[in-house]
Amino acid sequence: MKESGDRNSNPPEPGANGTSQSLGKDQFLYPQSRYYGTFTPQNLAFNANLQEFANRISIICGLETNGKITPKEAYEQIKQLWEELDCSQSHLLQDEE
Repeated sequence: MKESGDRNSNPPEPGANGTSQSLGKDQFLYPQSRYYGTFTPQNLAFNANLQEFANRISIICGLETNGKITPKEAYEQIKQLWEELDCSQSHLLQDEE
């Protein structure tokens, strides 16, 4: 049972700019990490595509696990995403092979 003076009952501390440290809905649903690799516009674009691929795969897996889509639908969606990522890799990183 929490007491009225419990530290956990306080509102979130404001950030350095005076705003809350909470994430926006889009940042929560579609997180993006910084890119630390060798910078080229192509590498940056492929990294963004790769992160989007990973996020969408996670969503598809969750939908299939919870019975919202069939395993066959999940497979077909993942297959389509993989083909799009493969095409992206072929166009963006063709000089690196």
